[in-house]
Amino acid sequence: MEEKVSCLIALQTRTTFYEIEHGLMALMKDCLESERGNTTSIVSGYIDHFQSIPSEDVGWGCGWRNIQMLSSHLLMQRHEAREVLFGGSGFVPDIPSLQRWLEIAWEKGFDELGSDHFANNIYGSKKWIGTTECAALFRSFGLRARVVDFGPKELESFYPLLPGSSLGKEVKRIHNGGKRKAIQVCGPMDGYLLARNHDVSQASSSGDEKSGCSSIPLGDSLCSKSNENLGNKFTRNSKGHQVLIDWIWNYFSDKNFTKSGNRQVVVSDKT
Repeated sequence: MEEKVSCLIALQTRTTFYEIEHGLMALMKDCLESERGNTTSIVSGYIDHFQSIPSEDVGWGCGWRNIQMLSSHLLMQRHEAREVLFGGSGFVPDIPSLQRWLEIAWEKGFDELGSDHFANNIYGSKKWIGTTECAALFRSFGLRARVVDFGPKELESFYPLLPGSSLGKEVKRIHNGGKRKAIQVCGPMDGYLLARNHDVSQASSSGDEKSGCSSIPLGDSLCSKSNENLGNKFTRNSKGHQVLIDWIWNYFSDKNFTKSGNRQVVVSDKT
């Protein structure tokens, strides 16, 4: 493992992006200050924007681009993160390098279920990744990462694997096989994915093919296939998106911010 890490530190490639003078968030803050109207805006601290490139990752790289953007923030604003991320290289690696780092995270034991889903191999792949892969990668460097799952309260009955449910306990027992440590189910999407993985294992014995899915990439508007299937069970006009927006607003609306200019633009120190 140490040899793999050392080689990757030496061989990883810095990714490229369009650099904006004084930073993207400073530009956004200036634009918001110039707008008319009585509104309050909250912007994050420093971040670089890494966009999908047609010749590289259009259609599948959104999760990796989210990791790169979050990494750019951590490297610039968190000294403790800069020392450990990507071997202390001080830069954001390209997607192939990030794929290698994720494989190392899996080898270290982070996110066993996700590792099994990708057969422990993601390098060179164009498969979608999601929030759990992002968390596993950052946790492998010793950083704390929290995965939050969103869904409206009135639809909880559609989440059969919420903690304490009888079906949830049964699927845990199946996955444990009487030996493995119980899988902690934290939200409706986690529960659905566990149930789907169980369905896939059952279907494989009968010759059916089903593809598993990762959760939605953090900060991305693309829906995963598993969300599409969930949407068939209840109306798409649910208020789940409002739960998400409220959580984000409350997350950034704490005392760790400074007001800017002559209008209500808040700059948060939070990641």
